[in-house]
Amino acid sequence: MGRAEERRARQRGARRAQKSKPKGIRRLFTWKKLLGTFLGVCLLVLGAFFVIYLMVPVPTANAHAEMQSNVYKYSDGTILARTGKVNREIIGLEQIPREVQYTFVAAENKSFFKDSGIDFKGTTRGVMNTLSGKGKQGGSTITQQYVKNYYLEQDQTITRKLKELVISLKVDQKKSKSEILAGYINTSYYGRGAYGIQAAAQAYYGVDAGKLTVAQGAYLAALLQAPSQYDWAAASPTGKELVTERWNYVLDNMVGEGWLDSAEREGLTFPVPKAPKAAPGMEGQTGYLVEAANAELERQGIGEEDIKAGGWTITLNIDPKRQKALERAVAKELEDKLDREGDKEDATVQAGATSVEPDTGRVVALYGGVGATEHWLSNATRRDYQPASTFKPIVLASALENGAETQDGEKISLNSRYDGTSKRPVRGSTIPFAPENEDDQDYGKSISVQKATNSSVNSVYAQMIVDVGAAETKKTALDLGMTDGPGWPESPAMSLGTMGASTWDMAGVYATLDNHGKKVTPTIVKSAEHRSRKAEPENPIGGQAISRNSADTVTAAMEGVVKEGSGRRAGGDYDAAGKTGTSENNRSSWFVGYTPELVTAVALFGEKADGTGQVTLTDTVEKGRINGGGFPARIWKAYTSAALGADADARFDLEVEEPARNDPDPKPAESPEPSPTPSATKTPQNTPDPTPSRTRTTPPASSSPPPSSPSPSQSQSSDPPDPGAPDPGTANNRP
Repeated sequence: MGRAEERRARQRGARRAQKSKPKGIRRLFTWKKLLGTFLGVCLLVLGAFFVIYLMVPVPTANAHAEMQSNVYKYSDGTILARTGKVNREIIGLEQIPREVQYTFVAAENKSFFKDSGIDFKGTTRGVMNTLSGKGKQGGSTITQQYVKNYYLEQDQTITRKLKELVISLKVDQKKSKSEILAGYINTSYYGRGAYGIQAAAQAYYGVDAGKLTVAQGAYLAALLQAPSQYDWAAASPTGKELVTERWNYVLDNMVGEGWLDSAEREGLTFPVPKAPKAAPGMEGQTGYLVEAANAELERQGIGEEDIKAGGWTITLNIDPKRQKALERAVAKELEDKLDREGDKEDATVQAGATSVEPDTGRVVALYGGVGATEHWLSNATRRDYQPASTFKPIVLASALENGAETQDGEKISLNSRYDGTSKRPVRGSTIPFAPENEDDQDYGKSISVQKATNSSVNSVYAQMIVDVGAAETKKTALDLGMTDGPGWPESPAMSLGTMGASTWDMAGVYATLDNHGKKVTPTIVKSAEHRSRKAEPENPIGGQAISRNSADTVTAAMEGVVKEGSGRRAGGDYDAAGKTGTSENNRSSWFVGYTPELVTAVALFGEKADGTGQVTLTDTVEKGRINGGGFPARIWKAYTSAALGADADARFDLEVEEPARNDPDPKPAESPEPSPTPSATKTPQNTPDPTPSRTRTTPPASSSPPPSSPSPSQSQSSDPPDPGAPDPGTANNRP
């Protein structure tokens, strides 16, 4: 080979070698290098995820997740109010129908019962659907959504998403599927301010979650995708179309999974939810009822902080029909006659009332004032006013129970005789006391206890409490249900009701008398349940506070008050017993009365418009004194007539050893009846109400002509039998 051919051969070899060498990027990214890099990255990611898995604990619930409302219900189960910042009531999965449970799984995560808490395929599908404009279809598992709602904040960050994945795996290992599903259903937001299925069921269908149908459950499950857009009441035509499609999607998935029979599925129609309405607030009487219920729970050992934490379902004994009847009675007989805005005197009048069933102790109605958002202090439970002459039956009960005798050695009964002279000094007391009767009226030297009860004669009851003993009388009062306090001195003046008491207290005392002496403690809470515990209300019916004979004799005495005495305006076509009372300077006026089936205490209070002190009721809603036989008795009658219903036919079953006999006392001397100056803005309300007579099973109470009407300027504490005349309060001349 020549030199030229050799050179050409070398050149051809060099070109072939050049062609066979990898070029630039191809030398860097061979398939072996790419595979190695991928595996390395996967190992790094898995390692990093493992480190994160070890480092990220399952946190405690976020601040919002466990916030709940308290739900307050009437005795019939209807909602009275919800309280709390978050409208949520956490319930157990067992309280939700199984088919309704499945609607949420069918809507969000069909593989829920089989997956490990994370569904990468579903997550990818959800992202693709969102990007393609098909709407948000989850992507996350139910476990992931529960973790996001319950443990994490709602910020959209890579860190939060990584935590969600890690915690979801751990939660799936630590908790059962039932616990996770319950947590998800209870923490999700459904729109209309409702968190959790219980609040949602009420908000959209007005029922508890346990009464949801599968069709309704499918709608609520569909809502979770877009609560605002899918709320039927506010949805656009497109929104309604989308949520209907979503509803069908949920039900079809249930059929596909074998959770719903196809024939049943075909029969289902779209359940249009109710129109939204505001959650019941604290306005009107609601706030007073909630406050009374909370106070009772606290007395039972449920702390204030426990109640504020929420989660309680509290059912009250309040009967919604009787509650409305009481509110209407106050409105018709009092509020409609007041000009609170234009008359500063009218603005000082406050009303309160408590109504109790004597055989159960249930508080079935309560009136706390014009409204809890306008007058925060409940007039039903306040104890800063005197009960006045409504305390006199307690003096009589103590006399009977203790077998007390008069100064003449006669055992006290309804027929015992007392000196009814006004300003008569009591005998046998180390504390001087000579109370004035209403209008300084004298009832003679010998008046029966029955007559003195009918006419609320101060001089008689002042002497009677001396005969019994103030300490013994106070003990009887406490046994019957009154509450002790610093303003309760043991003196003869106590006979005129000089201590503080509430309508709640007095309703309980008179309920005990009505219940034949068996102790009645008014109770407003029927039941109180929390998912973690249950309050056990005490039995409102206790043991025998006083003997049946003593209690029934007092009832017989107070029947005379309604039939022939100062409480005649309360009479109606029912058996009734009661007592009027008007305190010193006419600062409060009362009527507390009962039938065999219902006990109600009604009171008016004079309170400064700014709530800083007490004022007189005189010349407010009408000219002159406002007495217990007037507005309180009329309110009592209006309410009782409406509230009794079929119970109006009930009759007292009394066991009285010595029924009252007709009082032979002559008519006491009368003083001239004053003629008050007419008022241009005040209309007198002193027209008597005739009371129809009925057949009695016990002899009638004493009958005697009434004294004359007192002057409006007087403020003594006795209650005249004339239904057109005012009844007095506590005497001015106290020791």
